[in-house]
Amino acid sequence: MALPKPDWLRKRLPLNAATMKVEAGLMERKLHTICQEGCCPNQGECFAKGIATFLILGDICTRNCRFCAVHHGKPLAPDPDESGRLALEVRELGLRFAVVTSVTRDDLPDGGAGHFSSVIRAIRAECPGVGVEVLIPDFQGSASALQTVIDAAPEVLNHNVETVPRLYPHVRPQASYSRSLELLKMAREMDPSLLTKSGLMVGLGESATEVEDVMADLRKAGCDMLTIGQYLCPSDRHFPVAAYIHPEIFASYRQTALSMGFRSVAASPFVRSSYMAEKGFQAAAQCR
Repeated sequence: MALPKPDWLRKRLPLNAATMKVEAGLMERKLHTICQEGCCPNQGECFAKGIATFLILGDICTRNCRFCAVHHGKPLAPDPDESGRLALEVRELGLRFAVVTSVTRDDLPDGGAGHFSSVIRAIRAECPGVGVEVLIPDFQGSASALQTVIDAAPEVLNHNVETVPRLYPHVRPQASYSRSLELLKMAREMDPSLLTKSGLMVGLGESATEVEDVMADLRKAGCDMLTIGQYLCPSDRHFPVAAYIHPEIFASYRQTALSMGFRSVAASPFVRSSYMAEKGFQAAAQCR
């Protein structure tokens, strides 16, 4: 039986002209967002502010993580024109900071790294001065793929560990906790000036000690920024919610993370990887 949601997890979904503008632009330019495909609870809030997190390389993932609402299966070939259309949408929305993620593309030799690079460069060309954060898959641990993305010079490189290592076989059976940590470590070594970021969900059955151990592992890997949010089950076919974590616990996690040396920490029930991303970037950049 599903756990009843507590009061702090109830949110109104605003609808205004900005929301309709975002939705219309995405449809016109045939673009995807993780907001829509991932059933993000903040979609209405962000769209109402004219903000969206773009999902590139299609909307079909080659992996099947049990927490994720994105469809899995055999994806189509990358669209070479997607980069230009996305850059035009960034300009049209007037974004100052663009966040770009992707489905995992284990079917591609570089995992889609070259496409990430093209998107970053297209945004730079179309929208000078706009900051870019990329939330990348693990590229199966490929150093050359990671270097391709870093060479395009995003302001923030994000890669989520998602949960504690004990739960990986149940929640992320095709992923590797150690590989994700190594990817973040490699990014720090390849470009020491690059801000790196990671995030995890809570409420999957982890303990507070396990969460703190993940924080410590991320800091050892040189991670600068952290997000922690409540896991919400997309459907009865996905991994069930084990607990709804009280906002006071999130506040405690945030203080612990800051004491460990993270430059920017967002921790609350509705926090997601890209939620208030520009604010997090500014906070981390000021700590340099």
